[in-house]
Amino acid sequence: RRVLFRSVDAPNAQALHVSKGALEFRAVDFGYPDQDAEMLFTNLHLAISPGEKIGLVGPSGGGKTSITMLLLRFMNLTSGQIVIDGQDIAKVTQQSLRNAIAYVPQDPMMFHRSIADNIRYGRLSATDADVIEAAKQANAHEFIEKLPQGYKTLVGERGTKLSGGQRQRVAIARAILSNAPILVLDEATSALDSESEKLIQDALKKLMKGRTTLV
Repeated sequence: RRVLFRSVDAPNAQALHVSKGALEFRAVDFGYPDQDAEMLFTNLHLAISPGEKIGLVGPSGGGKTSITMLLLRFMNLTSGQIVIDGQDIAKVTQQSLRNAIAYVPQDPMMFHRSIADNIRYGRLSATDADVIEAAKQANAHEFIEKLPQGYKTLVGERGTKLSGGQRQRVAIARAILSNAPILVLDEATSALDSESEKLIQDALKKLMKGRTTLV
């Protein structure tokens, strides 16, 4: 059983400034607070160079998603540090941290708003032209244009009016629009049919270009 909890900003937290995208886990210890002090990670070291692509492979429950949650500070470390471009993420504002990381999970969050609004969530100041260009890069524009209301189509609660592959492409378009220097893909192509997976793999190749990527 997992317990996710919100962190709070440290006193005098500063904005994170990412120029290269170097990512490092330094002597990280972590255990879920409801698991009788059993540690999931002990003395974990992981260094990812700017622009490098790293894949984490392991069985279900092995801690892959937990690493992404720690990186995004949805949970706090027991001890150790996670550092981006020399800055301890525990000492920066959470808003600036999450602005620097594009996250595409297996089941992306969709809001009961239009497709355009769901994509624009990646960068709220984006123009309609920006949204459409991101959708094209994510191989989403074609299916969106075929919908009765196009980009104004409401996706339903949790995106129920879209297929799994369509939701993933909208999430990738959102990540492209955010233009974040660090990318996290959490089983982003699992449980998809082969045609959708091919389109998404193509979109992910574009998205990963030039970004530090944890898969």
